Amino acid sequence: MYEKLINKKTKISVIGLGYVGLPIALEFAKKVDVIGFDINSDRVELMKKGIDPSNELDAEDFKERNIKFTSYAEDIREASFHIIAVPTPVNKHNLPDLNPILKASETVGMILKKGDYVVYESTVYPGCTEEDCAPVLEKFSALKMGDDFKVGFSPERINPGDKKNTLTSIVKVTSGCDGESAENIAKTYELIIEAGVHRASSIMVAEASKIIENTQRDINIAFMNELSIIFNKLNINTFEVLEAAGTKWNFLNFYPGLVGGHCIGVDPYYLSFKAKELGYHPQMIDSGRFINDSMGRYIGKQTVKKIIASSRSPKGARVLIMGITFKENVSDIRNSKVVDVVDELNDFGVIVEVADPKAVASEVKHEYDIDLVDKPTGVYDAVIVAVNHEEYMDLDETYFANLLDKKGILVDVKGILRDKISSISYWSL
Repeated sequence: MYEKLINKKTKISVIGLGYVGLPIALEFAKKVDVIGFDINSDRVELMKKGIDPSNELDAEDFKERNIKFTSYAEDIREASFHIIAVPTPVNKHNLPDLNPILKASETVGMILKKGDYVVYESTVYPGCTEEDCAPVLEKFSALKMGDDFKVGFSPERINPGDKKNTLTSIVKVTSGCDGESAENIAKTYELIIEAGVHRASSIMVAEASKIIENTQRDINIAFMNELSIIFNKLNINTFEVLEAAGTKWNFLNFYPGLVGGHCIGVDPYYLSFKAKELGYHPQMIDSGRFINDSMGRYIGKQTVKKIIASSRSPKGARVLIMGITFKENVSDIRNSKVVDVVDELNDFGVIVEVADPKAVASEVKHEYDIDLVDKPTGVYDAVIVAVNHEEYMDLDETYFANLLDKKGILVDVKGILRDKISSISYWSL
């Protein structure tokens, strides 16, 4: 397979051209022929024009690439090495929603040929590739995994908004269903991964390695969030405590905050689901998820308490929230926990306005029924800096003082402004 790819006797297809799939497709397209497939034809048309719908890549990243963008599944029949990079969300009950990855498997299964490879990049629980996805490939292709086609797993490690730790600079974990496929898959990824490839001993090991990366971060952030609740009761600043503790060489640098998005806020539920399926209740994982999922409501309540403490009623109070994307410097609003802050404030009758220089207003309206404001509209009883966008980093106390009522409060979720504030009422996690 590797030889066929580098000699351009066959092609790579990438199924799902989001923030994971598109960079992979474009990077491979420097070396081999690539077909980029996405079911969203509008997104495909943008990519044909050199536009990244996720706003992560520049027009320059599309130039001089051997790639064909398409929304027609039949087109990927030309390829023999298929990479599936579709979302793996949870449903409203926080249970794994495998529909996107199973539908993608159906699509590939219908065009699968003898000798083809299928590699999954979507984050899943250990066992999902071989137990859930491979049978779908077999059903729709009438072929047998191992004998007729090969399957592998190579978890994505892309960090949205991070211009330093990029696709090629992060070690890639690879695996295959047997020795031959494992080596071919590893060598194929070595074409583009400058940092090198780690060959996992099995698909399940590779799957597990990915899911504990984000679960580990989730648990550590949950600990910081719990500390912030405790320190708030002690009336000391969490970030000052962490700054002091961080002077020790082996102290881990995690910070409190809202945990949303499509990775850290989702992946632990996949591992928890699998553990319960095996008869084990993962107490630490579930506790961490409970804490982090509660923080938006907690921030909303604390803001209301501060408003009441200044002898004002929360009903009819005006609050501006700055930022609604799931993290700083990205346009992605999926699973944003800022929405929980909005909901909590609304429950108290607060009038909430939301602004965000990165988010697309139409997407926010469609997803959350929230109308973004282009700029502040008067005086507020509280301003909440919820997301650390670069546009907010240089704002000073005068800026916020002009937005706030004389008794108004500045809520700085991640403590980015604490060294700049001296005369207005201030609170952070």
